[in-house]
Amino acid sequence: MMDRLKAMLVKEFIQAFRDPRMRFILLVIPIMQTIIFGYAVNTDVTDVATAVYDLDNSRESRDLIDRFARSEYFSEYEYVQREERVRELLDRGDVRAVIRLERGFGAAIRSGRPAAVQLLLDGTDSNTAGIVAGYAATIVSRYNIDVSTQRLAHRGIVPGPAGVRLETRAWFNENLESRNYYVPAVIANIVMVITMLLSSMAVVREKEIGTMEQMIVTPIGKWEFILGKTVPFVLIGFINVALVTAAAVFWFKVPLRGSLFLLFFGTALFLLSSLGFGLFISTVSHTQQQAMMSAFFFLFPAMLLSGFAFPIANMPEPVQWLTYLNPLRYYLVIIREIFLKGVGIEILWPQMAGLAILGACIFFFAVSRFRKTLS
Repeated sequence: MMDRLKAMLVKEFIQAFRDPRMRFILLVIPIMQTIIFGYAVNTDVTDVATAVYDLDNSRESRDLIDRFARSEYFSEYEYVQREERVRELLDRGDVRAVIRLERGFGAAIRSGRPAAVQLLLDGTDSNTAGIVAGYAATIVSRYNIDVSTQRLAHRGIVPGPAGVRLETRAWFNENLESRNYYVPAVIANIVMVITMLLSSMAVVREKEIGTMEQMIVTPIGKWEFILGKTVPFVLIGFINVALVTAAAVFWFKVPLRGSLFLLFFGTALFLLSSLGFGLFISTVSHTQQQAMMSAFFFLFPAMLLSGFAFPIANMPEPVQWLTYLNPLRYYLVIIREIFLKGVGIEILWPQMAGLAILGACIFFFAVSRFRKTLS
C-alpha cells in the first residue's frame, strides 16, 4: 500500500511542478498577490483631497483652514471662488470634501457669538465620509478649545486643568494600521483559493485526458487515490503559508507574536475544509473550466461571509448564523489572533474545535461522494 501511495504522491508532485508556469503560479504568484493586496486593502483614510470655499477670508477663517491643511488627514486641493465650482469638483470626484466658511465667520468668533463652518462630503463612500467627518469634528473641537482659552486669557482668567482627561492606548495594533489587520486575512484567502482550485482541477484533469479509467483499473485503492490527490496540496498549502507569512512579516512588517506551530496546525484544520470542497467540486465537474467556475461559486460567498472586509456583527442575524458554516470565518480569527495578539490554544480552542468539526464533516462528505463517483 505504501509503495502505491508513494508512487501516487510522486506523480502528483511531478505534475504540479514540472511545468514552469505552474511553478510560477504556486511559488511566486502568492507572494505577488500578498504584496499587491497588502497595499490595495487599506482602509486608513489620509490625505483627503479637500477644496476650500472661504467667503470670509479673515484671520480666523485662515487659521482654521490652516489647521485642516497641517493635519495628515486633509490635503488642500483648490481654493474655490464660486458656488458652481464646488458642485463641479464633487461631481467629478476631484475632491472628497469641501470646507465652506460664510461671511462674518471671523467677526462672530471675535465677538463671542457662535460661528458655523460647513463641511460638504462626497457621501458615495459612506464609510470614508463618516471617518472624514470625525476628523473634521476633532479639528474644529480643538480650535474651539484654543479660542476659548485665548478669550479667557484676554480677561485675565487662567483656565484650570480639566476634570477628566482621556488617555487612549491601543493594544495589539498600537499604530492602528489597517494593514496589520487585513494582510493576515489576505494570507487565508490566498491559501483557500489555491488549494481549492488545484485539488478540484487535479482530479478533473484525469477525466479530461482520459486517465481516470486507467487509474481505476490499477491496483491503487480508493483511499490511496484520494490521499494521493490531497496530500500534495496539503504540502503546497503549507508552502504557501510559509511564503506569504514571510512576505507579511518582512515586507509589510506585520507583527507575528504567536506560535508558528499553532499557525500551521490551524492551517492543517482549515485545509480539511478547503480540500474537501475541492474534492466535492471534482465530483460535479467534467472539465477544468467547470471546476474553476464551481470553485468560485464557493469562494465568493466564503470571502463575503468570513469577516474579511465586513464585520460579522453588522450583518443581519440570520446571515450571522449562516457564517458558522463557513470555515474561513474560523480560520480568519485564528490567523489574526496569532499574528496580532499572540494568543495560544487556551484562547483559540473554540475556533480550532469548530474548524476541526466542520472540516471533518466537509472532507468526509466529499470523500464519500467521491468514492461513489469512483465506484
